[in-house]
Amino acid sequence: MRSLCLILFALIGLTVRAGTPSTQPAATSQPTGFEDMVSLPGGTFQMGTNDGYPYEAPAHDVTLKPFWIDKHELTVAQFAKFVKATGYKTEAEKWGWSGVFSKDAHDWTKVDGADWRHPDGPKSEAKPDEPVVQVSWNDAVEYAKWAGKRLPTEAEFEYALRGGLVGKRYAWGDELRPGGKPVANWWQGTFPDFDTGEDGYSGRAPVCKFPPNGFGLYDMTGNVWEWCSDWWSEDYYEHSPKENPQGPEKGTERVQRGGSWLCSENYCSNYRAAGRGHSTPDTGLNHLGFRCVKDK
Repeated sequence: MRSLCLILFALIGLTVRAGTPSTQPAATSQPTGFEDMVSLPGGTFQMGTNDGYPYEAPAHDVTLKPFWIDKHELTVAQFAKFVKATGYKTEAEKWGWSGVFSKDAHDWTKVDGADWRHPDGPKSEAKPDEPVVQVSWNDAVEYAKWAGKRLPTEAEFEYALRGGLVGKRYAWGDELRPGGKPVANWWQGTFPDFDTGEDGYSGRAPVCKFPPNGFGLYDMTGNVWEWCSDWWSEDYYEHSPKENPQGPEKGTERVQRGGSWLCSENYCSNYRAAGRGHSTPDTGLNHLGFRCVKDK
């Protein structure tokens, strides 16, 4: 049964306790017959950190096979094509409600009529070039199957997010504001009281509005959380395989990565490269989306 408490705690960080280029080959972008994707060469990288929360440790080497990944978060327009072709209804639509962060209430609220077309409630309208949100892990898997793709593993996501940098705190280096300016969509100000919008957005931003990382990927950090294929486990890194880890065999929640526009310096801070999130597979929220990958 879908629990609002699980939704509220899992996504705003209450359960998210809260460089030097590598020698890896450069990523290449090529036509593949799918929407914009980037070819990643695979290889060995250091996943996790010893300077964060316990469940982000230990930092450990992981070796991945080459794969393709969507250049940006899946957009509303892309998801609409899937719905038009299949008649698919998301879990939020079936339930008739979903979770929305209210800036007025400074808290999460249960909103009737919130879904991917109306991410902030029935009076809102999703913009075609924004990342699609209010999609559950189950919804994302169905889209991926239709598109001939799959969700990334947590290891694939962090490898892609780091963009070839080694041991850096963020996808762009060690400074949160390189050159004194935000380079991703996160919450500037004091969460949840006031968002200055210093990065140009107070809420979701259209995709590709911030500089790409070293692999040419957009919005791997911030904007919206992104679903990964793995089950969640706090101690998984302590015994995960070194090659192509797929996550635990079972669990009750799925991993999310990348942080969102609700992550701030005083709360959550999961715009860090090693930041991890998790929630139940039927969760949908207005800062939770996904992107897909494809095996080579």
